[in-house]
Amino acid sequence: MSNEDWLARWRDRRINFHEGRPNGLLEHHHARLAGCRRVLAPLCGKAEDLAFLAAHGHDVVGIELAEQAVREFFVDHALTPSIAPRGPFIEYAAPSITLLAGDFFAATPELLGPIDALYDRAALIALPSTLRPRYVQHLRALLPPTAPALVITLEYEQHRVNGPPFAVLEPELRALYAGRPIELLEQRPADVTKCKEAGVPVTEHCFAIGREPHRDVS
Repeated sequence: MSNEDWLARWRDRRINFHEGRPNGLLEHHHARLAGCRRVLAPLCGKAEDLAFLAAHGHDVVGIELAEQAVREFFVDHALTPSIAPRGPFIEYAAPSITLLAGDFFAATPELLGPIDALYDRAALIALPSTLRPRYVQHLRALLPPTAPALVITLEYEQHRVNGPPFAVLEPELRALYAGRPIELLEQRPADVTKCKEAGVPVTEHCFAIGREPHRDVS
């Protein structure tokens, strides 16, 4: 999916992926992020997860290509953000929530500032398989090796339904994050409109990813 395709989905309101409430797996397992002040949420849309994380004491830094989605998040939550250019992004900031409108791959550690953890519900599964290694490699450049992560994926028979959202099977996730401890916390049936219409069952998985053991943090 190109950037223009993604922007067109928001313009045309083809946003069935927007849950409209905090993700249930995040609600069950957000304690895994306890003690992590600043949490990065890439490709975040206008997810209710952002407000949920902020309400549980985190400072959330979201990155979203569609500025329309960013604006809608603040409208939906009756928040009036400050708005200003920040490098290649437009920054929308309110207490505990900063959303950067622009291309995730343009983000740098200097621009984001210190990040303590990753929450990925809709980023990895939004990308085709050819882009996923680049995405994770860029994340590793943005995050300290000590940063834990909660990553939520979908599994289904990809050959029967076109993404996005794409199926990301557990072996692929483990290969992408090779060298880091990965724990499957929970799995449950998921409701994905296009899969439901095609009669294809979907399972949602929540993984906890631990610190990298092989990078020098001194």
